[in-house]
Amino acid sequence: MNSKQKKQLIKKDKQNIWHPFTQMADWLNNDPCEPLIIDQAKGSYLYDVDGKKYLDGVSSLWVTLLGHRNPKIDKAIKKQIDKVSHTTFLGLTHKPAIDLSEKLLKILPENLTKIFYSDNGSTAVEVALKMAYQYWQFKGEQRNCFLSLKNAYHGDTIGAVSVGGTDLFHAKFKPLLFKNYFAQSPYCYRCSYKRSEAPFPLKAKTFKEHTKILKCCGQCIKEAEDLLAKNHKTIAAAIIEPVNQAAAGMIVMPKGYVKEYEKLCRKYKILLICDEVATGFGRTGKMFAIEHDNVKPDFICLSKGITGGYLPLAVTATTDDIYNAFLGKYEEFKTFFHGHSYTANPLACAAANATLDLLKKDKIIEKLQPKIAHFEKELSSLAEHPKVGNIRHNGVMAGIEIVKDKVSGKLYDYRLKTGAKICASLRKNGVIIRNLGDTLVLFLHLTMTKKEMSKIIGLIFKELDRL
Repeated sequence: MNSKQKKQLIKKDKQNIWHPFTQMADWLNNDPCEPLIIDQAKGSYLYDVDGKKYLDGVSSLWVTLLGHRNPKIDKAIKKQIDKVSHTTFLGLTHKPAIDLSEKLLKILPENLTKIFYSDNGSTAVEVALKMAYQYWQFKGEQRNCFLSLKNAYHGDTIGAVSVGGTDLFHAKFKPLLFKNYFAQSPYCYRCSYKRSEAPFPLKAKTFKEHTKILKCCGQCIKEAEDLLAKNHKTIAAAIIEPVNQAAAGMIVMPKGYVKEYEKLCRKYKILLICDEVATGFGRTGKMFAIEHDNVKPDFICLSKGITGGYLPLAVTATTDDIYNAFLGKYEEFKTFFHGHSYTANPLACAAANATLDLLKKDKIIEKLQPKIAHFEKELSSLAEHPKVGNIRHNGVMAGIEIVKDKVSGKLYDYRLKTGAKICASLRKNGVIIRNLGDTLVLFLHLTMTKKEMSKIIGLIFKELDRL
């Protein structure tokens, strides 16, 4: 593409399009850089209209699971196109969705027995919230609140925002939201009770051992219990992003925390929703993050990597107990009145089936372990940099928190856009990552090589040296 054609495309974009999570005034002014027009992709790389390639260090916003243009997923989608690309799932069914449900139930905890399809992470969460709320109505109890964590992010629809705890994203919408309770999240580096001096990486086997190592008060889990003790009769469910609050800046929970959270749900007899939209399908080093603590939720919400990042699809899996509560005579109107136009889209289900087949046949997660060890080693060296306050790492996900002063943890003035400028400079050197404020986010696909991982970390080193 020549320069004139490229400029015309950018001009039309700026005239017509409103981009998500983007300050459009900056976009219009090319701040901190000119818009990048992606034309092609293959493997770990994205290619712009000029033919320049870029390492995709965020899996195209956490969705690409096995690299771009995986031949087997490509083939599965093309084959399905020749049959049917879409049909309603209201009153009809099809083989790709049936096959996918069977594959999912084989790898999910055995208490999860029913699959409800939707089309993205937010809707997967909405489904779980509405099912939990209606379940208690059928039990004759009016439970209209939920327990969540501060710094939580569960999506951008109103229900998902209501259980979100990230003020930057959610505070403006408070008048629209239903009431919920929020406990302190285990953000140990910037704990509101006591700032710890956490080593990296943290080698703790249990949450109790973690609190001992960090000299942490454990107030985060105590706060959750206090809220449940006082309000459990009005709380329908507790929701959590197991292991990693990704959108909050990769806040990685200490081992055992999610298990403690589950125990509280069982103690106070409320339902547990695990939002694995970001962490599912190998990102943490196991198929699902709940496996690290052997947690068995009442709901699990899945999306993003389920189709390999090819097409929108989401799943809310739940138990027989929840499902059976909705069974009844037609005139009782116990039906779960919720659905989406593209529920269980056959193309998306075909992509998901191919993705799960690849994970199993090629033993992707088993082969991932040496890469995770290499990634951790690279991050450990980066943690020594004087501009790195904290690195939070789990599996192939990491948050690198940039600070002005390492000892105090003092941040740069947000008006400097330090994180955004680092990402813009990395782009010039052929690496695409995103920042959440001054936290650099890495979210790697499972087939990225050690060499590619090292390249990303090495370039971040150079950018930090320039600060």
